[in-house]
Amino acid sequence: MTARGNPDEAVDLNEGIPEEELLYELADLFKVFSDTTRIKILFALMESERYVADIAQSVGATQSAVSHQLRILKQAHLVKFRRDGKNIAYALADEHVRTVLAQGMSHICE
Repeated sequence: MTARGNPDEAVDLNEGIPEEELLYELADLFKVFSDTTRIKILFALMESERYVADIAQSVGATQSAVSHQLRILKQAHLVKFRRDGKNIAYALADEHVRTVLAQGMSHICE
């Protein structure tokens, strides 16, 4: 069973190297953070829920490019969305995303 499949089972990092499947999932998660446009989108969503056009304007990208990156972020469970008529509003999936970004910034700014 994957870590995502059972959130109650935390990985104990003191017990050595996690199972191979978990390592692949973790590597895939970190790959999502390898694109600066995706990171800009996540930072834009730290402020509040936003629509694609607003995100595109904030990050200086086209709506098409932002939509493509949002699809990747949704697949990685980093953003959530809700329909508002014909529009879709996006937000960070949870506080873990905010924590990962904050910890990353803290690490590189030391």
